[in-house]
Amino acid sequence: MSKRDEQLREAAAVEVEKHREQVEADPYRLSFHHMPPVGLMNDPNGLVQWKGEYHLFYQWMPFKTDHGEKFWGHYISEDFVNWRHERIALTPSEWYDKDGCYSGSAIIHEDQLYLFYTGNVFNEEGEQEEYQCVATSKDGLHFEKKGPVIYVPEGYTSNFRDPKVWKKGEKWYLVVGAQNQHEQGKVLLYRSSNLLDWELLGPVAGSNENRLGDFGYMWECPDLFQLHDQDILIVSPQGLQPDGMKYNNTYQSGYFAGQLAAEDCSLEHGVFHELDRGFEFYAPQTFLDEKGRRILYGWMGVPEQNEQSHPTVSQKWIHALTVPRVLDWDGSQILQQPVPELAEMREAVLLHSEITITNDQKAVRGVEGKPVELRMEFEEVEDQFALEIFHYVSFSYKKSDGVLTLSRPQFEDKSQTEFRRTVLQEGLKELHLFIDHSSIEIFVNGGKEVFTSRIFPQTEDDDILFTSLGTSTFSIEKWKLSGYNIL
Repeated sequence: MSKRDEQLREAAAVEVEKHREQVEADPYRLSFHHMPPVGLMNDPNGLVQWKGEYHLFYQWMPFKTDHGEKFWGHYISEDFVNWRHERIALTPSEWYDKDGCYSGSAIIHEDQLYLFYTGNVFNEEGEQEEYQCVATSKDGLHFEKKGPVIYVPEGYTSNFRDPKVWKKGEKWYLVVGAQNQHEQGKVLLYRSSNLLDWELLGPVAGSNENRLGDFGYMWECPDLFQLHDQDILIVSPQGLQPDGMKYNNTYQSGYFAGQLAAEDCSLEHGVFHELDRGFEFYAPQTFLDEKGRRILYGWMGVPEQNEQSHPTVSQKWIHALTVPRVLDWDGSQILQQPVPELAEMREAVLLHSEITITNDQKAVRGVEGKPVELRMEFEEVEDQFALEIFHYVSFSYKKSDGVLTLSRPQFEDKSQTEFRRTVLQEGLKELHLFIDHSSIEIFVNGGKEVFTSRIFPQTEDDDILFTSLGTSTFSIEKWKLSGYNIL
């Protein structure tokens, strides 16, 4: 441990203790989502299962509720519900990462845990430099930095970050988000036989690649993996303009499905699909667990999107991560479902086998409060159906055009309402909701669509109201949730 590393750890610990009482007293603190102990949290990093334990690292700025010289925080669990908040994994302590240990991934090799991350530096002229770096650990807690292993290639700018590593056959592969000198977002593919010496194969996807056309000036957080017979590239492109119901956040996250020919540096893919239709979702990352499941976490936030208008800023913290989601492929698209282990949080169940509402708004006995999980199955929606949650957020479905709409007050001007929408092709059949003190995640029709958002209702508001124009008939299960147990 270098002297600078030790100083940064001590300074972060002081900041946590200084604001602990204020942060923990905030009624908007979440029950079953990962949050920072103080300051700002953003991207999930280094997702991996090792020796039966799930490791979840995250981007962390402990000294303010804004972006800056990021650390890597670290959680460990055996079951996605009981967690240990471990010592800081990485601090911005060295010349190659002094202005931030930016996002990256983890792999296991020769019984060691390897972290690949981006070292961020602003040089003496104030120019940004980014390096792809490695750190290793024998115990999963203490990491030894090895320094940079990949530098910005010729023809690309310093926007060069977020390495994701995997092994196929005897070779290791790595994708990294990049921007070329024409300000086009790219994903670069590298290959290695020893994890330290990397060969650039070229751009495997990006703006003006694979007949895509212009598609953003920077591609962040790439993740390339196989799901059944499809190769999937998840990426967060920056610079897309709103297009009707699509691309309405400041920056987007989604995926391309196709077929990868790694040796030819070719990914033949289809159209871009947004992974989440809500207000806060960015920088998702996946990993393969020991059960063979492809599991995703996302950041429940978007950079440069009204971040300082979140009310938690005044309480010295901001942002969180989504619940973990299992990914599947139905032959045409990704399906997302919360990991089944979250059912361990269920305390009591309330079941209403059949409810019919006709041209009315009403509460349903016992269905209120937070944190809760709701599952609804629909027999009929004649015209329109809506949920109003805590007199703050509304989620509605209109049968005539298939439009799903999530609405809430704008953070910066509560007198104004903002919307996120998509079209549901097959009708409304099922809703699965996870509602926390200041967040909501809505899985629609078995995870074909997902809406993730932060919500900040009046803390005493616990009502959930059901509205139908025409007749709506549905069943509902409701569970009170105990939340995560974090040590």
